[in-house]
Amino acid sequence: MNHGFCAIQSLCASSHFTGERERSLGRQVLLAVTFTGSLPIMALSIVDPPVLLERRFQRYLALAVICLAELLVLLDNTIVNVALPSIGVQLATGVSGLQWVVDAYTLTFAGLLLACGNLGDRYGRRRVMTIGLVGVGVMSVAGALSETMGGVITARAAMGVFAAAVFPATLALIINIFTEKRERALAIAAWTAMAGIAIAIGPISGGWLLEHFSWHSVFWINVPVAAVAVLATMLWVPESRAAQVGRLDLLGIALSISGITLIVWAIIEGPRYGWLSVTTLAAGALGFALLAVFVIWELRTSAPILDMRLFGIRRFSLPALAIAVGYFSMFGFLFLITQYFQGVREYTPLEFGIASLPFAFSVGVGAPIATLLAQRFGTTPVIVVGLLTMGVGFYLGGQVTVDSPYLTDVLPSMVAMALGVAIVQGPATESIMGSLPLDEAGAGSAVNDTTREIGGTLGVAVLGSIVASYYTTRMAPKIDVIPAAIMNDREKGLVKASPLSVLEMRSRPLPPFLDAQRETLITAMKSAALQGSHAASLVATGAVIVCAVLVAIFLPWGVQEGESILLGWRKSPKPQPDSTL
Repeated sequence: MNHGFCAIQSLCASSHFTGERERSLGRQVLLAVTFTGSLPIMALSIVDPPVLLERRFQRYLALAVICLAELLVLLDNTIVNVALPSIGVQLATGVSGLQWVVDAYTLTFAGLLLACGNLGDRYGRRRVMTIGLVGVGVMSVAGALSETMGGVITARAAMGVFAAAVFPATLALIINIFTEKRERALAIAAWTAMAGIAIAIGPISGGWLLEHFSWHSVFWINVPVAAVAVLATMLWVPESRAAQVGRLDLLGIALSISGITLIVWAIIEGPRYGWLSVTTLAAGALGFALLAVFVIWELRTSAPILDMRLFGIRRFSLPALAIAVGYFSMFGFLFLITQYFQGVREYTPLEFGIASLPFAFSVGVGAPIATLLAQRFGTTPVIVVGLLTMGVGFYLGGQVTVDSPYLTDVLPSMVAMALGVAIVQGPATESIMGSLPLDEAGAGSAVNDTTREIGGTLGVAVLGSIVASYYTTRMAPKIDVIPAAIMNDREKGLVKASPLSVLEMRSRPLPPFLDAQRETLITAMKSAALQGSHAASLVATGAVIVCAVLVAIFLPWGVQEGESILLGWRKSPKPQPDSTL
């Protein structure tokens, strides 16, 4: 994931980096951002009055605190995936409930990111970040104490709201605290590294917690971290605010959040209410209508939250589509492999965390390689290769069975998927930002961030619902004929709704003479879940292939003049002292 790239690119292109040594530092920062992945931020002004901390120790202490706050927010995006099977079994929910646990956070986080960044610029970034940290901690307590799916989902949605208050402030504070060029470059590199750390330690830490405690622990762990971050922020992080703040497009924010939420609701709840039911169709239609009004409003307002005119530029819109499709596939893939490892293969949470480590490693390896390839061949061929690699990963994932060997069948699909995402993200972001003049970098950043988050949210919704539809359709007839003396209506409803109920079926005490029937039922449940996953994998494979074809046809091949600041370095091996990157 690579949301921070665009803001850093604007920073490195500014007059703050003059001279070859500073340009070299800028290259290191851009490579670091590309390496670490998704960091959704709003565009930042770097002309604010700097907040100086006289001593180097004070500056780096503030950096450590800011990175801790950032890590807390990023971990909440990764650690909860490991707990989904336990939450599903203990709270007796189906696939749709688990989809909402993931999407409730990303929907509110993405929808309020720019608004909270504006509030930080206006009222003080440290203040807004502190409020966000307190809110994340309080809502984590609420989630940990919840005994219903509604409570967990509500807590996750509220956590996303407060996480949106934390994240934009982190980079803005770093830019204002570190005014010396070299220190600023190193500080930003440390900031970007938090994404890679979160991807790596999220599944492992979540797996360890669930190995020793209940699913509530993935919420409780946030509380002491948030408390330490709040105290440290108040002690060691200086206040910072922007000299000038633009008007906030509240109507645009409300329309976009409402429209996307209704569409996601229709997709997630479609298997439950029926795809052609009045409820599903009405929710989807209303969602699309609100988004249409949103587009009209954004085209007319003088201060849009999302500049829709930019989508008329091919070198902007097609890479944005590639990013959206990439994150659609990646978020959906992560949701599916969680159910595969813990439901179908019956891995423990810790075993799943260890098994998923190659995914994080492959993202880290692929991103810098993609950047170097883009310098030599241009962004278009690299984006196409990345999308096709993702397609290979999903196709391979669609072939796995219950007994597929991990090293020869499962691992290659994870590695290909992760490499594909890593290869797409950096060059696509470069193309987006390189297609715009520097003074429109903020608008490009907003689109870049939005497409990622919306793509990821829809990935969980669409692919998860495909699995749910296949599973429910195939299992319902088998479950309905089970005598009530063996399985009551509530238990039947759970087994029909979620393949993760395999875990409950396995541990449920039954008379010995029913063991054979139980194994037959579990085998059927796993088979139905795999059929749904295979269908979802084919849909995602088709999506990335179509996107790859569109990019290959409509974007120019080879290194383009002015394609991006990063690619421009290869053309200027001996830049003049007064030139920019």
